Amino acid sequence: MAAQNHTRESPFLLLGLSDDPQLQPILFGLFLSMYLITVLGNLLIILAVTSDPHLHTPMYFFLYNLSFVDICFTSTTVPKILVDIQTQRKDISYPECLTQVYFFMIFVGMDNLLLTVMAYDRFVAICHPLNYPVIMNPHFCGLLVLVSWLLIFCISPHHILLMRKLTFAPGTTIPHFFCELAQVLQVASSDTLINVIWMYLDFVLFCVFPALGIFFSYHQILSSLMKLPNTASKHKAFSTCGSQLCMVSLFYGIGLGVYLSSSVSSSAHRSKVASVMYTVVTPMLNQDVMGALERLPGRVVSCLDGFCPSDIEARNLTQVTDILLLRISEDPKLQPMLFGLFLSMYLITMMGNLLIILAFTSDPQLHTPMYFFLSILSLDDICFISTTVPKMLVNLQTHSRAISCAGCLTQMCFYIIFGCMDVMLLTLMAYDRFVAICHPLNYPLIMNPRLCVSLVLLSFFTSFLDGHLHMWMALHMTDFKKLEIPNFFCDPSQILDLSCKDTRTNAIFKYLAATIYGFPTIFGILFSYYKIISSVLRIPSSGGKYKAFSTCGSHLSVVCLFFGTALGVYVGSTVSHSPRGSAVSSVMYTVVTPFLNPFIYSLRNRDLKSVLSRLLKPRADIRR
Repeated sequence: MAAQNHTRESPFLLLGLSDDPQLQPILFGLFLSMYLITVLGNLLIILAVTSDPHLHTPMYFFLYNLSFVDICFTSTTVPKILVDIQTQRKDISYPECLTQVYFFMIFVGMDNLLLTVMAYDRFVAICHPLNYPVIMNPHFCGLLVLVSWLLIFCISPHHILLMRKLTFAPGTTIPHFFCELAQVLQVASSDTLINVIWMYLDFVLFCVFPALGIFFSYHQILSSLMKLPNTASKHKAFSTCGSQLCMVSLFYGIGLGVYLSSSVSSSAHRSKVASVMYTVVTPMLNQDVMGALERLPGRVVSCLDGFCPSDIEARNLTQVTDILLLRISEDPKLQPMLFGLFLSMYLITMMGNLLIILAFTSDPQLHTPMYFFLSILSLDDICFISTTVPKMLVNLQTHSRAISCAGCLTQMCFYIIFGCMDVMLLTLMAYDRFVAICHPLNYPLIMNPRLCVSLVLLSFFTSFLDGHLHMWMALHMTDFKKLEIPNFFCDPSQILDLSCKDTRTNAIFKYLAATIYGFPTIFGILFSYYKIISSVLRIPSSGGKYKAFSTCGSHLSVVCLFFGTALGVYVGSTVSHSPRGSAVSSVMYTVVTPFLNPFIYSLRNRDLKSVLSRLLKPRADIRR
């Protein structure tokens, strides 16, 4: 037991790739360039699939998901390698090692399952071409990917739970450049029989079964191809699955080569070099194979270039009188019900968030950074929901779809400002919880009032800049395919999609804005909670762990709600191309999320509940 506790405080040691100091700059440059090529190449595939309607097919939907998984897969190991080479350190903490094992298992398994699903897609396309649209419908494709993720997330945590029961000698060295499960089990001091059994079960479930599924699919494909009468038909049919077959051969061929090399040779150096092949080289070559064989680079250029009919008159948005919005429902009988529903949700949202602001301003006990950020978040939620819902209520009552150009641009600008502000405030609140739990003694010094106000002002000015950049881009559009937005409000990305000229600039701007404002905030939240969980796991008693983590339970619930609904809307719009379905999905993060935030914070926070009860109790006594 003592060895276990000591190991969780002292880090593991990794052998690294090479001890030669002269090779370190070369290795750093090589792995950095391979990592950037992998990330950029797969992001280009994602951009091509999302931007071009011609690529909205099951095959490219699965390729889109594979590219995302490859980015995550290579990001599990390579950034740590680069940091170790640059800092000349070879240690990795116990929580970091567990996290790396966990995500490595997830993304390797997901790679296998996606390759199997893609093989099944090609089997249906070639062997059952007439039934292909019926079988591989968008809902079924989305369900296949969702089941794959759920299966992975249900099985992978067992390895971490079993690893936590193992003991290790102090200063344990892992003979690898990352925490690979098999290598970690080899250096454990305690019995690893159950861990090894689970590892082989995992191997059978996520490697052997997918490999059999791929083999069966291609056996059926080849059987169908042999029945075709002429060579041209055979070539045309087989060319649709050539790139996928290359990826399968690359993935399983390299994986088999690594396994055989580690079985034949006991050299740790050869095992590390072989592992580089499937952890770094395979994700990098996947996007090159698909890009070359499916002509995706041409698709990227064509989807960014856009086209305009010759009879379109050049004009900008200031010369447009009205823009048409999409109704949530065309059924006249549903209009009064929808009006009452959204009006009640809007009023409850306003009252709930105003009560939180009132509680913060009235009680000195709540004058802390956490409640300061919460009051600003409540104010932002009021503004955010007021950007879209009042106009929607007016349109429901008047049976109108029109919105003026000035009103549309104003709505877009404020929507971006308060939406970005929401994300940044959630990031600031995550940082506040990180400082409170990981650095409790320095918390009053770090999170002083001046810093808190400065962070909020910086977030507002950054959001303000993003909103006005989008407005500037919209005002410089001159040619429009149509003046109808397939949503119930002026969504920024859909406004930029109205243009049929210079869509390359608009697409690049949208993705740059999402990258600059989205990824740093998400990374900040993930990093903060990674540190929080690492600190909480070091607390010896269960009561101490619960008490520490309960201070950020409400915030974590809101983060999951906000990003979960946004991700659901994004995935739903990718799988289904129904504008009305996307509009209904947008209600989740524009209306439902601000509506639920006050309930989450008030029901899960004792301090806030006690203050609200004291504020409301005198009014109840007066009425009596």
